Amino acid sequence: MEPSTTDDPAKSHGNHTNNHHSLQSQIHDHHHGIGTLSSTSILIIIVSSISVVVVLTIFLIIAMLRRYKYSKDGGNCRDFSSCNTSKFIAHTTLRFTPSPVFGNISDVKGGCLYGSNMGHKPPGKYKGVQVFTYKELEIATNKFSEANVTLNEGYGVVYRGTLSDGTVAAIKMLHRAGKQGERAFRIEVDLLSRLHSPYLVELLGYCADRNHRLLVFEFMPNGTLQHHLHHKQYRPLDWGTRLRIALDCARALEFLHELTIPAVIHRDFKCSNILLDQNFRAKVSDFGSAKMGSERINARNSTCLPSTTGYLAPEYASTGKLTTKSDVYSYGVVLLQLLTGRKPVDTKQPSGEHVLVSWALPRLTNRDKIVEMVDPAMKDQYSKKDLIQVAAIAAVCVQPEADYRPLMTDVVQSLIPLVKNLSSVSSSCSSRFVNQMLCSPRPM
Repeated sequence: MEPSTTDDPAKSHGNHTNNHHSLQSQIHDHHHGIGTLSSTSILIIIVSSISVVVVLTIFLIIAMLRRYKYSKDGGNCRDFSSCNTSKFIAHTTLRFTPSPVFGNISDVKGGCLYGSNMGHKPPGKYKGVQVFTYKELEIATNKFSEANVTLNEGYGVVYRGTLSDGTVAAIKMLHRAGKQGERAFRIEVDLLSRLHSPYLVELLGYCADRNHRLLVFEFMPNGTLQHHLHHKQYRPLDWGTRLRIALDCARALEFLHELTIPAVIHRDFKCSNILLDQNFRAKVSDFGSAKMGSERINARNSTCLPSTTGYLAPEYASTGKLTTKSDVYSYGVVLLQLLTGRKPVDTKQPSGEHVLVSWALPRLTNRDKIVEMVDPAMKDQYSKKDLIQVAAIAAVCVQPEADYRPLMTDVVQSLIPLVKNLSSVSSSCSSRFVNQMLCSPRPM
């Protein structure tokens, strides 16, 4: 007998009923599970959110503490041998905001510099810069003795002084008067309180006591580049020292132009504003005329222009258009001075050679004429190959058209290999002469 292929209707119905109840049970269990999962998920989300907020708060506090510590330290690097200056420069970007310390010019009161939003309480220290009384600086300079004068020019007198903590400092007493002088003083203090670079002179403090305006800087024992190039009582600078000075100055302008936001335009870059330390390493000073960002100055107002016209870029002198390329032109003039030993404008030179740039520019593309231009004080103790490269850099820096001038970063990168190779170049250089130049004491 064959098995039946037809299911029992009652059995089938029972199975169907059981399956229906089972499905309902699964659906009920499923919905119950969803409700339970939703509550758990919500709890997890809340706990996770709170955890994230706590973690972010902790990181924010740590970041603020680190930033406070860095600003307290000032990012300073006084010892070249103990800090990686190239790393500091390459990774430092400054952003400027209006200083809360300096209000209107009328807010300058006797004793110190007050800010309009600080009531009438002296700030004590601003950005790590100390506030001095006139009496303190009078004591430091032995009552501003003539014996302590290291520099006396139109903008003021610089004294060597010893502060109460034993620090030897350069104390500049400004002669500038009126709103223009007050503005220059405030700009200098504000900028150098914010700018920290091994290639800029360090501001230690200032004094705004009654009508007195004084700036206190780190002391640079070898004075200005101007003196070493153009005063016969100073021993001539050798080629290697000149190259290093050129690179230090290029790094200073690179820092101002390309590593600060907005860019700082020095506007009065010249040899008398380049100071030399005990190792003849250069630092740039005098920021009283500096500007932040490109702008147009009224060229008819001579008080807006630096006093030394031999350094002025053509477009700046004629139209008042001011950009970082104006500083590049001034740098090119300084480079020509390092090469030739000549002043930017010298009426004692033969006819047609009074203005350094006009005389030098046509010769900078002729190798033979470049050699003829070299400062006789170097007595042929230099690398001709390096000389030609430096002349090429100077040529592009003093181009009449601003757009043809290079960025200071490009100048730095061009000079670095020359400075690195100083020990191996110049096969014709007398070692006796070099040793004498580097080791003999030089008068101040």
